[in-house]
Amino acid sequence: MEAGALIIFALLVLFAFLGLGAWATVKVVGAAKRGVDRTITQARRTVEDTTLKAKSFGQVGVTGALAQLRLDLRNSMRATQQALYQGVQADSSLKESIGLFERLSAHGYELDDELKRLEHDPDRKRIEESLPDLRERTAKITQAADSLRWAARDRARRFAEDDLDLLSAQIGVESDALRDWSPESVDELAAAAAAWDAQQAGSASGTGSGAAQGAPGSQEPSGWTAREARPQPAALNPPAPEVRYPWQKTPRPEATT
Repeated sequence: MEAGALIIFALLVLFAFLGLGAWATVKVVGAAKRGVDRTITQARRTVEDTTLKAKSFGQVGVTGALAQLRLDLRNSMRATQQALYQGVQADSSLKESIGLFERLSAHGYELDDELKRLEHDPDRKRIEESLPDLRERTAKITQAADSLRWAARDRARRFAEDDLDLLSAQIGVESDALRDWSPESVDELAAAAAAWDAQQAGSASGTGSGAAQGAPGSQEPSGWTAREARPQPAALNPPAPEVRYPWQKTPRPEATT
């Protein structure tokens, strides 16, 4: 009976390890796949941006105009997205701005897809007629994105300036405190030390006078002299005996008569 229970327990542990290993494998594969997809997306985006730059500089007419519009739109939206998503980590009030930007991104993706389709449209005359409207739509989206981006940057810079001003004021106060070696403070310390010495001397003098009154025949000094004349209590650690060396002469005993 016990052997059967041990076998069942061993099988459960084995299945648990197998399940854990399968789950870890799936997580690793998923992370690797996401990393590969992210790398492919970034590479595709870099290639597409490079192509658009080449078209905007190397070609004239409708093709160059469409490429420039797409390039302006993508650069503005990407810069705004980066500024907002990085800024929200330090300022949670940017969440509402991110919501507005996501709504704006829908219009940006729609316009970018339309411009991309028009690049392969053979009717160049019709595209040229629609260029003013396309420029106006692109300007509206980019201006809105730029407004969000610069507002977020101005807000972050204002917070940084306020924090720097407060920190500078605190450092100034601390620096003034560290440099406080004025004569007034030294004089105050000297006066306090003199008052303490006078108080101690007065208490010692009072003690000596009381002892003199109790024993009229004795003449015990008072004040600091009285404290020095009294036998002092033995220390906790008595002084070590004097060390004598072989080259020292042995003292001779005094002659007695």
